[in-house]
Amino acid sequence: MQIGSFLEVVVFISAFLTIVLILLQRRGASLGAGFGSSGELYTTRRGLEKSLFVTTIVMAVIFVSSILGLLLIPA
Repeated sequence: MQIGSFLEVVVFISAFLTIVLILLQRRGASLGAGFGSSGELYTTRRGLEKSLFVTTIVMAVIFVSSILGLLLIPA
């Protein structure tokens, strides 16, 4: 398996997982929060919410890195 095809698979998988992880996050999910009237105080992330947040960041970094890798590898 060539590195280019491997990176393409990584791009597709990481894109799908990033979308799913973003949709699973619940902070500011109400309609009022979209217009700035959430009425919530700032709270720290704990437990599963923090793990989900960190995993989302890691998947986004993997996604961007694999796209940059595809751009830099000659075809």
